[in-house]
Amino acid sequence: MRDHHPRDENAPHPDVWHGRATNRFQWLLALAGAACVALGIELAVDSAWASGVAPLVMSVVGCIAAGLLVLFGTLAFVHVDLKLDKECLEIRCGHIGLPRRRIPLAHVAGADFEPHVTPRHWGGWGYRWRPEKGTAVVVRRGEGVVLRLWDGHTFTITVDDAESAVRVIRARLRQSTPGTAH
Repeated sequence: MRDHHPRDENAPHPDVWHGRATNRFQWLLALAGAACVALGIELAVDSAWASGVAPLVMSVVGCIAAGLLVLFGTLAFVHVDLKLDKECLEIRCGHIGLPRRRIPLAHVAGADFEPHVTPRHWGGWGYRWRPEKGTAVVVRRGEGVVLRLWDGHTFTITVDDAESAVRVIRARLRQSTPGTAH
């Protein structure tokens, strides 16, 4: 269990802060996608359907297409990585880092800690947009960072140790505010 006591806002922060959130349940969905692909291949290789070629082709293509869609769709959101340096935040999803979003700190008006981000609030896992809520990358239920952008939009990211990320973002925003002492 982490301690949730307020920490010193003026404590030194790392030059580059890294955070990550993982959803192990997504691996089960990826396994289901791989099973669909395997079924499609099995049908193509070892099928002797008497009902004709067209139904066989449609079944093979359907199984493989559905399987690849589920497989790659879930693997893209098995985890999210958040990298925060002195100039921007970079959000990368999955093992190949796509989708990716880069948000300059100059575009960030503020950051808030959200203890209970859930896929249900956003309509599921993944890269989400809702007109009344903004944009989010949700890979699991739990804590997250809510960025308030200068254009009036919000961007939410589920990430472990979100409180620490918010402290670092706020410190960087204070440093970049004109008229503050460095």
